[in-house]
Amino acid sequence: MKATHVEHIGIAVKDLEKSVAFYEKLLGVRCYGTELVQDQNARTAFFLLGQTKIELLESISSDGPIARFITDRGEGIHHIAFAVEDLQSALGELSLQGVQLVDHTPRSGAEGLEIAFLHPKVAGGVLIELCAHPRDTESPEVTTT
Repeated sequence: MKATHVEHIGIAVKDLEKSVAFYEKLLGVRCYGTELVQDQNARTAFFLLGQTKIELLESISSDGPIARFITDRGEGIHHIAFAVEDLQSALGELSLQGVQLVDHTPRSGAEGLEIAFLHPKVAGGVLIELCAHPRDTESPEVTTT
């Protein structure tokens, strides 16, 4: 498996609107899109810095993964995502190497990406997400703000 770049850094927040305003001031760039990700019970907002994105994540459910993360650890960095060219192949290769996976098959994520997570135990407590553009689609649909 070879990662091509850091795709994004995910940050768990309690209040998406308040956090978007803060990050727009801090980074000097506007949020380019927001999205509801039903599968993960989250609303997201994105900022682009060079080739890397910052993804803010707000839970839309008190029992969603982001809500649980904030309850256990507070707001902050939730995950780091690396882009790969072929996600299914990357997962197969990692599994053969004995890497503990959260997702054994890709699932749909924000911005039309296929995503899968590695267990944080394998990376010193860091939740790692692998991302890839599906092979049969073009650019993702994103609601701009």
